[in-house]
Amino acid sequence: MESLIAKYIKAPIETAPLAVFRILFGLMMLFSIVRFWSYGWIDKLYIKPQFFFSYYGFEWVKPLGVYTYLIFVICGLAAVLVALGYRYKLSIIIFFLSFTYIELMDKTTYLNHYYFISILSFLMIFLPANANYSLDAYLNPKKSFQYVPSWTVNSIKLLLGIVYFYAGLAKLNSDWLLNAMPLKIWLPAKFDTPFIGSFLGEEWVQFLFSWSGAIYDLSIPFLLLYKRTRPYAFVMVVIFHVLTRVLFPIGMFPYVMIVSALIFFDAKVHLKILRLLFKVFKINGARFNNQTVFNERSSFKLRLKHMVVVLFFMLQLAIPFRYLFYPGELFWTEEGYRFSWRVMLMEKSGYAQFKIVDQESGRWFYVDNTDFITPFQEKQMAFQPDFILEYAHFLKNHFEKDGHKNVQVFVNCQVSLNGRLSTEFIDPTIDLAKQKESFLHKHWITPFKDEIKGI
Repeated sequence: MESLIAKYIKAPIETAPLAVFRILFGLMMLFSIVRFWSYGWIDKLYIKPQFFFSYYGFEWVKPLGVYTYLIFVICGLAAVLVALGYRYKLSIIIFFLSFTYIELMDKTTYLNHYYFISILSFLMIFLPANANYSLDAYLNPKKSFQYVPSWTVNSIKLLLGIVYFYAGLAKLNSDWLLNAMPLKIWLPAKFDTPFIGSFLGEEWVQFLFSWSGAIYDLSIPFLLLYKRTRPYAFVMVVIFHVLTRVLFPIGMFPYVMIVSALIFFDAKVHLKILRLLFKVFKINGARFNNQTVFNERSSFKLRLKHMVVVLFFMLQLAIPFRYLFYPGELFWTEEGYRFSWRVMLMEKSGYAQFKIVDQESGRWFYVDNTDFITPFQEKQMAFQPDFILEYAHFLKNHFEKDGHKNVQVFVNCQVSLNGRLSTEFIDPTIDLAKQKESFLHKHWITPFKDEIKGI
């Protein structure tokens, strides 16, 4: 045990992998912010809508009108400073806070890779990613270190390993492996994809994609760790993520994962990357070759930092399994579905018609959802119970302010999951206005009328 701790936690290793990761992470995040802005998504998603779906406990996080652009400016500038390694600790904290605020503004835009960036940037707060090959190290040579404790690099590898392995575990279910769902629905629609489009309608191709996806996720962290298989594993990473980017609209996530996988390579590879950057920008890299070791001196602050990192990983290992505390089929109820690396596992669509009843007058009417939410918000709301509940409370408050008394809210909601026929999703006799949001099971979700076996 002591030898493992010495090798994977305490042993000094070159700072280069951490520095390259910091630089590429900052540049990728800057590009993501610019891309998001250039596509007009800030205005479309955070300015124009009149209602926003909140995460439980974070209802206070809302877009700031036109000042929402300022949050993106701050996040982009922080990403630049992180890449440069200038005032790194403050910069990565600002990036983490601003990016996470953006993520929390509207639950409608939830994506696994947004969550990944948030937790990764949180982890980076505790890593000496500016110890060398940074403006901080250049401006103050006394704070420049060529070697850092191995845990600082291995922690990033561990987080990536958790993401991949848990994504693989999530694919071990009957819909994915035995029915090739939802790929059987998605792939035929990509018939115009160059070279492979004509094959995507074939059932054997759909099963090949399903099984190879599960095997890839479960094995790739270990293949990247082993030196002999690492180059071939990285080629697999590139092929896999480029292919998913071509077939599915998942934004920057494939590129982020390709760049992140470089952390598994030895310091020699990263030093070559750094030398190339020094050559391009005409920087004297010799200044950073000081042979000094970043010394973690025992102190209360250091112990606290280590405790936070350990707790962080304990949570990352545990959170994906919180669904076990809820009854019913996870894909149906989605209680415990988010933040669990269940990536592109289901095709779910729904229809939700809300009925408003004025208890005092007895009058009732149906709601036109387009009066309050965007088509994108309505699409996401119609099959997610926490969205439905939050929207029901919004409708109650809105119509009571409009003069109606003791408003009740009922919903007729039909949902289809992975090609199954649409069935009733929410008990239509339940007044949703009286239901409270909590971490408890939502008893008003109707039972799933089928079975999906697996993890």
